[in-house]
Amino acid sequence: MRRTWILLAPLLLAGCVRDSATYYINGNEHTLTVRVVQDYFWKKEVEVSLVAARWPDCQRQFQLGDLPLAEMDIEVFSPAENVYSLRAGTRLWQVETQTCTMLPVPAPEMLGEPIGVYTMGEKKMVFEKAAK
Repeated sequence: MRRTWILLAPLLLAGCVRDSATYYINGNEHTLTVRVVQDYFWKKEVEVSLVAARWPDCQRQFQLGDLPLAEMDIEVFSPAENVYSLRAGTRLWQVETQTCTMLPVPAPEMLGEPIGVYTMGEKKMVFEKAAK
């Protein structure tokens, strides 16, 4: 019985997702990275976190919660320098990268200029810049 579980373990983990995508604001030292984790292939949601970094001053990770895997698009906007708004469906977040802090949720009309979108491809996260 134990041997069966050992042989089945890779199959249970095969459909899992653990990936990230990064928006490079100013090279490698100023970034926004979205990480997604799906522990079990039967889960229809992914745990999402955001890492804001502006080296050498700050780096911080924020838990954004669970999002449906089928609707895994997170749009990025910028209303001001070093301020970024994120939207996934009706959920909104705003972070500033001067000190890497989460700001109050912005009003939908105050999101700012479109920067791009994090999307989930075939088990792979990607960041696509917005058309200018």
